[in-house]
Amino acid sequence: MSARDTPVMYVDIDDTLVRSFGSKRMPMTHMVALVRSLKERGAQLYCWSSGGPAYARSAAEELGVSDCFEAFLPKPHLLLDDVLVGSWNLLQLHPSECSSLTADEVLAKLRGEGR
Repeated sequence: MSARDTPVMYVDIDDTLVRSFGSKRMPMTHMVALVRSLKERGAQLYCWSSGGPAYARSAAEELGVSDCFEAFLPKPHLLLDDVLVGSWNLLQLHPSECSSLTADEVLAKLRGEGR
């Protein structure tokens, strides 16, 4: 797979990889497994959170998937780009849409198969 063909994915922490109920944190195990499986299939993964990069890294370490990510980033407040987001080849999936998907099925959706 060439660098141009490598799927680049941004993964959120809260309510995507982990749910918090008061002080109790519960991993969303299917999503954690999906991240690992996507990485094994060659996806380039970035972890981001509105809590900032240190929080994103700490949460990924807590979940045992920090090695799956290239970098840990804050969620942006502003995007400067000459191309409108609506015209990007960008697919957004909600964690509830992924609860029964395998990494191969996610990658197929990204390629436009079964959309």
